Amino acid sequence: MSQQLIPATPRVSILMPIRNEERYIQAALDSLFRQTFTNWELIAVDDGSSDRTAAILDDAAGKDHRVQVIHREGGGLVAALNAGLEACRAPLLARMDGDDICHPRRLELQSAYLDTHPGTGLVACNFRHFPRTGLKQGMIDYETWQNGLSNHSLIIRDLFVESPFIHPSIMVRRTVLEELGGYHDNSWPEDYDLWLRMAAAGVKFARLPQTLLFWRDHPERATRTMDEYALHAFRACKCHHLLHGFLQKSTDIVIAGAGLEARAWQRLLAAVEVTVSTWLDVDPRKIGRILHKAPVIPPGELHLNGRKMIAAIGVRGAREQFRVVASRRGWQEGVDFICVA
Repeated sequence: MSQQLIPATPRVSILMPIRNEERYIQAALDSLFRQTFTNWELIAVDDGSSDRTAAILDDAAGKDHRVQVIHREGGGLVAALNAGLEACRAPLLARMDGDDICHPRRLELQSAYLDTHPGTGLVACNFRHFPRTGLKQGMIDYETWQNGLSNHSLIIRDLFVESPFIHPSIMVRRTVLEELGGYHDNSWPEDYDLWLRMAAAGVKFARLPQTLLFWRDHPERATRTMDEYALHAFRACKCHHLLHGFLQKSTDIVIAGAGLEARAWQRLLAAVEVTVSTWLDVDPRKIGRILHKAPVIPPGELHLNGRKMIAAIGVRGAREQFRVVASRRGWQEGVDFICVA
């Protein structure tokens, strides 16, 4: 690979925290070297790798001046992200992981969108899991759901259902990250926390319809191995932000659903002295029961009377069915209720 002269200030900084990815890092790097957009820098933060990851990165940096490597002895993902963020010079920042692959036009298309849409703070893109062999239905459903959030309104509507972006698929204005204080370490997903803080700050989101990021599925992936990405951690993150937003000043709420997910939410809210005074369900086996001193009633009997409602219905397809019921009852999403599952 020939050495390249680059402008004093690149247009895009690619932030890549990495640890022990010797099997996949070269493919990730090659996908960056194939980009049609060339005015970028890669800030690779090696967080104490014990394999050949650091050597592979150093070799790449020796061949291409756009690659910069920060060596750390460890300290965790959030610390690595913030260390890399401090080193990024470009006005636009793209995330990338050491086990994923970018489409050749990813940087070109995402930077062009932000250049032509100055009011947008973050643009994601469609993604695709690979390899497909052995991929579980839940991950396929997540891919389909996320790729279907095609505009800001849909992203905001489903913001508390799940993370609306996978981290390595986004490009964001660096000023947005800096104004929000970078990444926070709260023992829950640092990226999801960031999206929720962005939304609260009024950042506008967008998604390109092209599949520009290929998300590698393997047993050692962070989303499978880190406690911060477990279901209870996502739930805690949602609860924290709801209590500072939609549920602010609420001490008495309604939960739509009376299954395991809904009961997990009841326990979480009870710990912060928010009471569930009514459960909403359509299952005749549950209607009429008393759960945690509150009745389970059908939608036709519910009167919110100023109370907020969260829909915690984990059954596949039930969220859309609930939205139909809510519309018929005149309940407005984002005002009267929010879906959290």
